[in-house]
Formats: sequence, structure tokens, C-alpha cells
Amino acid sequence: QLQLVESGGDLVQPGGSLRLSCAASGFPLATYDIAWFRQAPGKEREWVSCLNRYDGTTYYTTSVKGRFTVSRDSTKNATYLQMSNLKPEDTAVYYCAAVQSSTWWWDVCKPPVKGSDFNSWGQGTQVTVSS
Repeated sequence: QLQLVESGGDLVQPGGSLRLSCAASGFPLATYDIAWFRQAPGKEREWVSCLNRYDGTTYYTTSVKGRFTVSRDSTKNATYLQMSNLKPEDTAVYYCAAVQSSTWWWDVCKPPVKGSDFNSWGQGTQVTVSS
């Protein structure tokens, strides 16, 4: 079974940057669709970004477009979420998730991305944006 471990969460000032990492073990992450979700206190889990395993297409929720970038390093079997120009509303626990789903005719990453479509999850990492 694929195992995912996030890291990189921290306290950062508004306008700052962070890079979250999600290390995978058990299987090659390159064969998986990868998504990042977040959950703020008192709020529902929210999809943030997704990387399609079939053609590498990336998707972002509107509130993070232009500020966040998802990537994958197959040599390290890891995925990353580079976050810049962080805002207080980005404060949340961030989770990476993965599934082997997308094909030439089906894109699990096409918005709206559903958490229920992903079957491997990390434990989460806390990101706090505050001055």
C-alpha cells in the first residue's frame, strides 16, 4: 500500500513562501494522480491542487492560482506544493492524497476534485500564516 508523509508546514508571515513535501513509499508515485487538500479549523476540507498522472496536467482551485505550484520528483518519489504570497486565509492543515485513476478518457483531477476519489492520504502538515 502506498504510504504518504507530508512535511514542511510552518508559521509564516503574510506574503511569505513555503514548500510542502509529500514523500511516498511502497510504490512509484509517478504512477499516481496526486492531489493536495487543506482543512481550516471549523471548515470543510478543500481541494487545492491536482496533478494528473496520465498527461501531467495540473489544476488549481481559484483562490491559489498563480500562487501555488504542484510538482513531482520521480527520482525522490515525492511531490511538492510550492506556496508563495501566502495569505492568512491559507492557514490550514494540508494533506497530500493519491490514487491510480486517470486514463486517456478519464481525468480524476478535473475540477471539482473530490477527496472520496483518493485512497491514499498523508497525516497532514500545519501551515499557519500570521503576522
